[in-house]
Amino acid sequence: METELKGSFIELRKALFQLNARDASMLSTAQALLRWHDAHQFCSRSGQPTKKNVAGSKRVCPSNNIIYYPQMAPVVITLVSDGTRCLLARQSSFPKGMYSALAGFCDIGESVEETIRREVAEEVGLEVESLQYCASQHWPFPSGSLMIACHATVKPGQTEIQVNLRELETAAWFSHDEVATALKRKGPYTQQQNGTFPFWLPPKLAISHQLIKEWVEKQTCSSLPA
Repeated sequence: METELKGSFIELRKALFQLNARDASMLSTAQALLRWHDAHQFCSRSGQPTKKNVAGSKRVCPSNNIIYYPQMAPVVITLVSDGTRCLLARQSSFPKGMYSALAGFCDIGESVEETIRREVAEEVGLEVESLQYCASQHWPFPSGSLMIACHATVKPGQTEIQVNLRELETAAWFSHDEVATALKRKGPYTQQQNGTFPFWLPPKLAISHQLIKEWVEKQTCSSLPA
């Protein structure tokens, strides 16, 4: 197929750097749906094989008629700011040099606000002072999530980071100029001659990119003379 179409198969994560919004949304939905079907082939009550409908939108157990629908896990993704800087972090699984906003799954019984405060405290040891909803997005990794993006602020005098190394590789505060410069770059990047990787951000189709861009634009507007 690659020879006939003169192309090559790549991971969807990497493809997001090249796809337009419409194609990325369609492929993300397809991947999440295929993974869900692969992991839900048996009824959790009877143990019998389930069957999917023609549209592929659900699975049914023939022995008891229980209907299973695709599920999405709610995840908060939060850009923390102290007023003049924003906090970005990276996990060891990230491409080299890439930083993003903090993210974590919502626990049973938690509100979005409670999840944000817990995740920020757990991952970087900071106390959220205020937060604001930004947007949401379906994300196919690892197996279908609803990303709930928010901005959060911490008190200017309480900004010392305590990185939870069990969840993050590193985290740091970045200035407006550093982030604005990184937004203009296109990744992923290769290793430089000195052995380091440039600081870069998630692709435009990721909601974390939208969060970061929104923060930069807000900072730019607030710094302009009245």
